[in-house]
Amino acid sequence: MIEAERQRALDAIGSEVAACTRCRLHETRTRSVPGEGSAATEVVFVGEGPGFNEDRQGRPFVGRAGGLLSKLLDTIGWTREDVFITNVVKCRPPDNRDPEADEIAACAPYLTRQIQALDPALIVTLGRFSMARFNPGARIGQVHGTLRAPNVDSGAPNALAYFMYHPAAALRDPSVEAASMRDMAGVPAALLEARKMRSASSPPVLAGDAPAADATAEAVNESVAAQSIELTSQTDLTDQLTLF
Repeated sequence: MIEAERQRALDAIGSEVAACTRCRLHETRTRSVPGEGSAATEVVFVGEGPGFNEDRQGRPFVGRAGGLLSKLLDTIGWTREDVFITNVVKCRPPDNRDPEADEIAACAPYLTRQIQALDPALIVTLGRFSMARFNPGARIGQVHGTLRAPNVDSGAPNALAYFMYHPAAALRDPSVEAASMRDMAGVPAALLEARKMRSASSPPVLAGDAPAADATAEAVNESVAAQSIELTSQTDLTDQLTLF
C-alpha cells in the first residue's frame, strides 16, 4: 500500500471514529481522537486514551504527557511527525479513569485497521493498557525497555512490539522518567531489529493459524531476547537511522 493509499485508509477510519457510538465513551466526549502522524512511517506509538486536552483538541498526546513524549522523541532525533501516534481507546474516559474492558474491545477494530493500513515494523506501547494488547499478562515494570513478537491476536503479525511506561506515569515519578529516557534510547535499535526480522522472515502470520503463529512468535522472541537487554545502550544508532 503506497503512502497516499495509507492516508486515505487512515482518514476513513478517522471519519468513522468521529461518528462512533459503539461504547458509552461517546456520550461524554467533546471530540474523538483517532490519532495522527506520518502515513509513511515504520513506527506506531500506542497509548491508553485521550485526556482533557486531547478531548478538546481531537489530537493525541497534546497535554503535559504529550510534551514529555515529544521531549523523549527529541532525544533520539525524531519528532511527532516522523511516527504515528494513537491510543487503544479513541474517546476520553470520564475524569481520566482507566478504560474499561468493553470500551477497549469496542475500539479494538479501529486500532487493528490502523495497524493494517500502516503495516509498521515496530509498535511502541505506552503504558499497561497498550502493553496488554500486544503482550497480555505481562507486567510493565518487568517488560519495559524490551522487544518481542506481539501476541498473535494483536492485529500486528508483521511487527515487533517494544514496551515503555506511559509518559503520564513518568511525570509523576522521576525514576520512571529516567527509565523512560533509557527505554526511548533503545527505540532506534528496536526498529533496526524489527527491520531485520521482516526481511528475514517468513510469510505473514494469519490469526487462524494459531500453532504456526505461536511457533513463529516463540522463534522471534528467542532471537530478540539476547539483544533486548542491550537495546537501551545503543544510542549511537540514531544518526544512521531514517524512518522512511
